Amino acid sequence: MQLYNSLTRTKEEFKPLGDEVKMYVCGVTVYDDSHLGHALSSIVFDVLDRYLEFSGYKVKKVQNFTDVDDKIINRANADETPWQVITEKYIESFFQSADGLNVRRATVHPRATEDMPEIIELIERLIDKKAAYELNGSVYYRVRSKSDYGKLSGQNIDEMLEGTRNEEGGKEDPADFALWKAVKPDEPNWDSPWGPGRPGWHIECSAMAFKHLGEQIDIHGGGLDLIFPHHENEIAQSESASGKAPFSGVWMHNGLLRTTGATMSKSLGNAFNVNAALEVFSSDAIRLWILQSHYRTNPLLDKKLIGDAERSMRRIRQAVEAEPVKSDKSLDPEPFKRRFTEAMDDDLNTPQALAAIFDLCRKMNRTRSDGNDVSAAAALVRELTGVLGMTLEAPPQKSEGLSDSEVEALIQQRKDARAEKRWADADAVRDQLDAAGILISDTGGETAWTRS
Repeated sequence: MQLYNSLTRTKEEFKPLGDEVKMYVCGVTVYDDSHLGHALSSIVFDVLDRYLEFSGYKVKKVQNFTDVDDKIINRANADETPWQVITEKYIESFFQSADGLNVRRATVHPRATEDMPEIIELIERLIDKKAAYELNGSVYYRVRSKSDYGKLSGQNIDEMLEGTRNEEGGKEDPADFALWKAVKPDEPNWDSPWGPGRPGWHIECSAMAFKHLGEQIDIHGGGLDLIFPHHENEIAQSESASGKAPFSGVWMHNGLLRTTGATMSKSLGNAFNVNAALEVFSSDAIRLWILQSHYRTNPLLDKKLIGDAERSMRRIRQAVEAEPVKSDKSLDPEPFKRRFTEAMDDDLNTPQALAAIFDLCRKMNRTRSDGNDVSAAAALVRELTGVLGMTLEAPPQKSEGLSDSEVEALIQQRKDARAEKRWADADAVRDQLDAAGILISDTGGETAWTRS
């Protein structure tokens, strides 16, 4: 299996350190509901977890919650609510979203506030090794103590600091970053050897990885936006503390969702929120929309694309649920399985893996009509879509009870909107019909419809 390593900027053969794959995935800061950008990362690393298991590996996956942070404090102040209430609310919301997307729970979901002794101990190790220093109740990491700082992001410290000032009250170097922040009025704080305060963002991930996985791990994942400064700083502090390199054998980064342009504002609305999106689309459709793009690319957030994926999932379900044919002739699905595994072994190439599944479904439809038994192929489709985290369950009907006359009226509304080139309105009507289980097709200026 080949994986692209952001550290070496090349595909490498994946060789775990031991019998169990140790994978750490950066989680969310819990101050708001999860959005589809979070869903992209969650689904990518869920598929990696499932595929490693499919390939015979045992996986220990850790995904953290950042549950003390400036954003949480600001949200608590804005809502006039205790910060602990905010974090509990949005951790629950995260799990609701993840469960709705059929994302498997990690082996461990640690929280920064629950691992404070480990965070403090790790900071003490860095101070003892002269890689960090205390200043007015805060503790900072000495960036220049790590000769290869910048190896992940390609950042040059002097170029990075050009035109900046040291505004944090006497730091030895403007590039140094906070490991521990001295207490401020009305903010959550914990006792430490340097006085009351709270951890910086970067140190918590190193401490939780060390605690739950060890000082060297196999895979570290997260979004492309975390490469600098978060993951760069994780590498520096982790390797300084342990004296071992590399901290992670592979660094994997998913691309970022593109949300700019008219498409999102006109047709997506609040479906940017995962829980809201799941009221309109099935988890399979959201997964298919994401996995149709390679994980290192930046997919477009477009409701029409997710709707297209919903219809594509219907074709897969129809292929595996069709009435079986009893015959001495049968379709051999093994070539398609080989295509699937070859694609997934090539840096988790889900677009090509999906192409193998769709080609198999088309082959099933053709050979079934010729009297072939396709039961083995159907079983394989279920297995491979399961590796991608798909359930093949029909999406729940979110809008119910449309009578024939109401369907006809909506179709006329859509026809009028199209005639007047009100495309967003026409799309909205189609989405309403689709959500009600009404399938429509346009042929020769006429619209036919059926109930799914």
